[in-house]
Amino acid sequence: MRRQAPALTLLALNCRRVARLFRSLAILKPIFGVAITGVVAVLLWKALLVVLLPFIGIAAGFLFLVAKLVLGAVMVCVAIWVLRRLARREEKLA
Repeated sequence: MRRQAPALTLLALNCRRVARLFRSLAILKPIFGVAITGVVAVLLWKALLVVLLPFIGIAAGFLFLVAKLVLGAVMVCVAIWVLRRLARREEKLA
């Protein structure tokens, strides 16, 4: 029988170690599936965020518009209340 060179023997040992490593990684296949699903979900979230960003801006603009209108209405109501109160005070003094 012919004897193998030391380099080939080391290569064969490394191949066996790599094969053993892949067999041990077979246990982790379900975890890889979950990890890949998480990565794909994050990528889809980022893509949808870029697509939906203008709509989010429009919604925020409408919310600020409504807030301004409500604030204006409150200011008018407070002004009317103050004027009526001052008018009543003048009537009591007169």
